[in-house]
Amino acid sequence: MRDPELTIPEHRDLVEALAQPLPAVEAPLESCAGAVLAEDVRAAVPVPPFTNSAMDGFALRFDDIAGFAAPVTLPVLGDIPAGDAIPRECRPGAAWRIMTGAPMPAGADTVVRVEATDHSPGVAEAPEEVTISRLPERGADVRHRGEAVEPGDIVVRAGAVLRGQELAAAASVGHGALRVHPRPRVVIVTTGAELAAAGDGLAHGQIPDSNGFLLRGLVEEAGGVVAAHLRTGDSPGQLRAALDRAPLADLVITAGGISQGAHEVVRRALGADAGFHRVAQQPGGPQGVGRTRVGDGEVPVVCLPGNPVSVFVSFHVYVARALAVMAHRLPKRRGITAPRTAPAVAAAPWRSPWGKTQFIPLRPAGPDEAGAAGLPVPPEALPVVPVHTFGSKSHLVASLPGADFIGVVPPATTRIGPGDQLDVIGCSHWDTAAGGAR
Repeated sequence: MRDPELTIPEHRDLVEALAQPLPAVEAPLESCAGAVLAEDVRAAVPVPPFTNSAMDGFALRFDDIAGFAAPVTLPVLGDIPAGDAIPRECRPGAAWRIMTGAPMPAGADTVVRVEATDHSPGVAEAPEEVTISRLPERGADVRHRGEAVEPGDIVVRAGAVLRGQELAAAASVGHGALRVHPRPRVVIVTTGAELAAAGDGLAHGQIPDSNGFLLRGLVEEAGGVVAAHLRTGDSPGQLRAALDRAPLADLVITAGGISQGAHEVVRRALGADAGFHRVAQQPGGPQGVGRTRVGDGEVPVVCLPGNPVSVFVSFHVYVARALAVMAHRLPKRRGITAPRTAPAVAAAPWRSPWGKTQFIPLRPAGPDEAGAAGLPVPPEALPVVPVHTFGSKSHLVASLPGADFIGVVPPATTRIGPGDQLDVIGCSHWDTAAGGAR
């Protein structure tokens, strides 16, 4: 029996319905990178937490040198290194050698940079006295407690995708954990007896498992984290057992095994859990979606075709923004998972199948290619060409590194010529951060 046929929006709606935003959790800073902040980060401590020196030099009382002309010589009481835990005091008429970030001694209000003295920079014992050749202004090179951030100040706002700089800011104001919407945990399943691990020697009839690495990169770029990559043969029992042993996950993505051949392992293993149908698109016509058991829980499953370009296209068209919704990088609302498009203009010809929407990997045209086509390019339209001369054939994985865009050719169009305008989907998900959009 033939699979039912769905339109692209109908299948996308099924995937979108499964994409539920993950609840907030308390997580240590070490595991927060890429997560979305669930509540504002307010400073628990001031920044800086104590008054300290902004430069290597000598801490002193400004009144001790005020009114004098350089040079001025003062006795040195000793060293104050960064991290010094002993309270120090600067008595009148003396100075302390001090390092950048070290706490200022009580009574001192000014730092003279080492370059403005007769003391050579670098590793050496503190001198018994220092001669100042250039007098500073009062308060020079002193960072005061709380001058950057006071307790209670907001340093990172809810909704931010946490990068190194946000995590550093949170740590600097006294937080070791944050309340975040975690990155969705994804189990990747690549299927087929023909698959061999990358780098292994290939027996007759085998091919390298490239889909696992393709999906891993796409998942992490879209805001998810790969909990496991399962590679199975053509045995439904083997696939079912692998999922039963898999770690806790929020989504399963399978590649391959969903067409109507004799060894369609995903269809046979998950037939009771997922619905399979055909979508009028090229490549990537077979698609599946549903829920399945993983370990002790039940999670959404999205079943993609097995050919690498089909995987690439299907992920961008259906999965990327659904994953961003789960991660709170995009808001949950109807239609939000439809990929945003931008205008482009073809700089080379290609053909498209009648009756199907063609999703063709494209790259920006070089100056010579665009010029040779003699294109009257609208200022907002980018000249593009197919990444491969064979167009969108679904096994051409080696051409994907050049694919910055996916062209969308309507089903009634069978030929694209130089100068024809079309819509393109961008193949980068950085803009889903904090609700942005392509």
